[in-house]
Amino acid sequence: MTYSIPISDLPATERPRERLAAQGPSSLSNSELLAILLGSGQGKGKLSAVGLGHLILKTLGTYHQDPLTGLRDTTIEELTQIHGVGFAKATSILAAVELGKRIAQSRPLERTIVDSPSVAAAAMGEYLMWQAQERLVVLLLDGRNGLIATQLVTIGSATETLAPPREIFQSAVRQGAVKIVVGHNHPSGSLSPSDDDIELTRRLLIGAQVLEIPLVDHLILGRGDHVSLRKLTDLWLEIPQGE
Repeated sequence: MTYSIPISDLPATERPRERLAAQGPSSLSNSELLAILLGSGQGKGKLSAVGLGHLILKTLGTYHQDPLTGLRDTTIEELTQIHGVGFAKATSILAAVELGKRIAQSRPLERTIVDSPSVAAAAMGEYLMWQAQERLVVLLLDGRNGLIATQLVTIGSATETLAPPREIFQSAVRQGAVKIVVGHNHPSGSLSPSDDDIELTRRLLIGAQVLEIPLVDHLILGRGDHVSLRKLTDLWLEIPQGE
């Protein structure tokens, strides 16, 4: 797409709003999603709304680790320094970003059935998703995988957290949990498990087997996404859990 062509001059099938309605929001690029929020670009003969969205992402990417991290952490001062972004456009962007954060951090009610990694990640998001320090959380479940409680166990540094299995299982025993799901975050946004993550999971699986409190999964969260170590590794085949 040529960034200087006004959206109104594009064929209807190429306009962001029409494409969103016809194909869903996931079909749009980050610049196109921003364009819908912006409504207009820099003015006649300059950048279109999509072009301005691209400029915003490029500019914020120079301030932060990458464009989306920059958008998540941006301020009204940063945004209004970009040519074409005034107070109204900046506040629209910040409002949308804040809504996205709140949605990501919303968590299921107690006794919700935690039957997938996505439901578990939703229960942990408030504690883990956008944190600058590594944290470890445990979900305490009943025999039907119903959520009893979500507990923050430890807070570490920007690069590591201390997660003694004893503290994790103590929480489970105290509250009468029958099963647990463990999760921690990577502030860097990388979802790749480290050697320490794998070793901790192995130790937890062994402890869970001995205590007869199965470890259902171990999740890593970051940048609005998550991975399941149960799906990613063969550890649960090596150390079966009596679920």
